[in-house]
Amino acid sequence: MSKPYTCYGHPFSYFSMKLEAALNFYGLPFDKVEIMLATELEPIRKRAGTHMIPVLETPEGWALWDTTPIMFLLDGRAPMRPMFGAGLNGLLVHVIENFLDEWLGRTMVHYRWHYPESADVAAPEMASGNEQLAKGIAAWGLKACRATGVEPPHQQEMAEAEYGRILTAAEAQLAKTPYLMGDAPCAVDAVILGGLRAHTMRDAAPARLVAGFPRVVEWANSGADIWNGTGALATSDSPTDFAVAMLAEMKTAFTPFISGNRAALTAGEKLFSADIFDEQVTYLARPYPEAACQMVVDHIRRLETEGHAAKAFIAGHGLQRLYNI
Repeated sequence: MSKPYTCYGHPFSYFSMKLEAALNFYGLPFDKVEIMLATELEPIRKRAGTHMIPVLETPEGWALWDTTPIMFLLDGRAPMRPMFGAGLNGLLVHVIENFLDEWLGRTMVHYRWHYPESADVAAPEMASGNEQLAKGIAAWGLKACRATGVEPPHQQEMAEAEYGRILTAAEAQLAKTPYLMGDAPCAVDAVILGGLRAHTMRDAAPARLVAGFPRVVEWANSGADIWNGTGALATSDSPTDFAVAMLAEMKTAFTPFISGNRAALTAGEKLFSADIFDEQVTYLARPYPEAACQMVVDHIRRLETEGHAAKAFIAGHGLQRLYNI
């Protein structure tokens, strides 16, 4: 029997829980190793060349850290259980996953670090009881809130309202299909489950909101990621209502954020401002959101070479500005 995969992560980590959900969907054997946060890098993270988590160690000994390319790799190894899928269906999944990965994280850090009832529990648990380390983690959390634009009270309110809309769309979709993009799971399900399991069903403040969506709670608690491999995604030309709702959300605030971040990186600026929910918000310019969007652009170009009308698909959903196409 070959060596299983090993997922190095933490139960309070958005992307660790996303990757665990995906590994379960793939049906791949894997071990879990919990690693400390905000400490000297363990050997596995040094091998992966990152301070981030999760890190996935493959059976052949590769150490990989970015969940999106990890899932593209695993799609090739478990072709009957893909998390993205082929053609324009896969592009639709990728676009929505991109939004949830790069935008919803700000809501997760807000809920955790701006509410003392959440922070006072999360920081000590994340630090394994080390009081000094807990203070450092909490301080980092507030810096993350500033960097991701959720320090202003209006942005906190808007982030919570947006998450409420996402939960509302998920609740309605789960009354129709077992997964958010159809009758089979995909990367979008994995990232939503990651947020629920690592943050909003764990932290006291958002848990009260989530409790108002019983189908979502049951889905996240009852083994939604124990999948028998049957079913299919809804098609790109007839997407689920959840997908349609996410495509609409992307154009409201995520697009101006990405456009502003892209312009700042091009100009070599460290900070930028963008009009988000009718308010000018200052952000730290970060390379990764643009790199994540570039993965989508590369996906679009690849599909175009295969004869798919990927650019027309993006234009049809009004996402040209987001992907600079």
